[in-house]
Amino acid sequence: MGAKKKDVTAAPKEVREVEVGELLARRAAELTLEKKCEEVKILDVRALTTMTDFFVIATADSDRKAKAAADHVVDELRHDGERPLNIEGMETMRWVLLDYVDVVVHIFMPDDRRFYDLESLWSDAPVITVS
Repeated sequence: MGAKKKDVTAAPKEVREVEVGELLARRAAELTLEKKCEEVKILDVRALTTMTDFFVIATADSDRKAKAAADHVVDELRHDGERPLNIEGMETMRWVLLDYVDVVVHIFMPDDRRFYDLESLWSDAPVITVS
């Protein structure tokens, strides 16, 4: 009795090329989750604006958690060779913005996320939910 042979003539699965920006957005989103941020989403805004390609949006339920998440993203992405062009909001921790040009990371406190509601503002953007 011989072993079954694998059918090598089967059509290969479709492979989708992933841009560097999307990989960076996914990495940043995962890093926010490591610091217990919630409702983490990636908005693909490439077809809607030329200012960036992806928004990463996350909620932190305390100033400490927002600072920890922002610091973690910056530190870990620095190890990957990425440095933010600009960082805003670290003084108040209500809305921290980390600008990596192709990816902009937004870490919000819950009330500020509801108030600014980027998901509605950019509602035409495809959404990638990260868990």
